[in-house]
Amino acid sequence: MKPGNCHGYHVRKWYLFVEETQALESGPLADGAPLRKVVIAAAIHNPYAGQFSEALERIVDRSAELGAEFGRRFKAILAGQSIESYGKAAIVGAAGEYEHGNAFLTNAFADPIRDALGGGKSWFPSTGKRGAIGAPIDIPLANKNALYVRSHYDTISATFTDAPAPDEVVVCVAVATRGRLHARLGGLRADEIAGTDGLR
Repeated sequence: MKPGNCHGYHVRKWYLFVEETQALESGPLADGAPLRKVVIAAAIHNPYAGQFSEALERIVDRSAELGAEFGRRFKAILAGQSIESYGKAAIVGAAGEYEHGNAFLTNAFADPIRDALGGGKSWFPSTGKRGAIGAPIDIPLANKNALYVRSHYDTISATFTDAPAPDEVVVCVAVATRGRLHARLGGLRADEIAGTDGLR
């Protein structure tokens, strides 16, 4: 086992990406504030790399503390700016199983992040894959209060040039400050969410 430096996890590196979109691909400027997306990720040692284990408690048991650290970092970088969408993802290094990535992304991990971001009624969308160093990942985004707000269906792609190593998992969380610029697909609007159950 590698020594722990983050609530018992061995985190080799933290990553931060910020993207701000101010105009559409076809030219029109933003219909309101620019769309800001923020990704925070960590390259974490996989304690189950190279082996099968029936239980995955060495990942799952401290998930809430890891989520709280992600939440703390988001609060620091956002500096009071509110977010409307979120999503999470994991890239598992070649010596690990896809299931190891899922073990990092449970509700125990997501709930402290949701709380740090001001709450949310909708589930926290996720995806994952196994990949070599530098493998890209597409992190899904959806409205934090109602899944079926079409204007907020989005993605941000991230690549980590030195991760994941075979014995690592890159855990990624993304947030967005608004829906897509000039969304034109109709349906439930973000300003109509109050009182919904989050799954509408």
